[in-house]
Amino acid sequence: MCVSSLKSEDSHTEFELFWYNPNIHPYTEYKARRDSLSLFAANENLKLTMPDEYEYGLRVFLQAVFPEIEENRQIQGRCKKCYYMRLEKTAATAAEKKFDAFTTTLLISPYQNHDEIRRIAEESAEKNGVDFLYRDFRPLFREGQTQARARGFYMQKYCGCVFSEEERHAKREAEL
Repeated sequence: MCVSSLKSEDSHTEFELFWYNPNIHPYTEYKARRDSLSLFAANENLKLTMPDEYEYGLRVFLQAVFPEIEENRQIQGRCKKCYYMRLEKTAATAAEKKFDAFTTTLLISPYQNHDEIRRIAEESAEKNGVDFLYRDFRPLFREGQTQARARGFYMQKYCGCVFSEEERHAKREAEL
């Protein structure tokens, strides 16, 4: 929905998809999401860059959030660190490729911290000398899910990190 929304604004804009998600765990989840994006890119005839194509990223992610792990197993600031590491890499890649701008599909999720994503993306854009194209894609979330299911794309069940997966299962068990 992010791509179709932006294409509807300007049909002459060229798009390149970028995959950098060391936060996604376990490996089967990482592979399912990566492969689904590859299928989408092929179906839409879009270029896809995957700098971590053969790198599963568990250690990279855990090293980034490790200082935030407290004894009570709560993670303070893990999402901010995750947003930062991913958006910084995206902005740096956009600048390196001399793109006019970048945006992020994180902005479609009503479950993510929208304001924090925007702040970090703008900071990363300024640091790397590339524009950040802000759009609030959240109104397109449900339609995007419907279209993804209809097209047979993999549907994620949590943000991707191992801590989010743990919280999802704990919440489910608490509801039983």
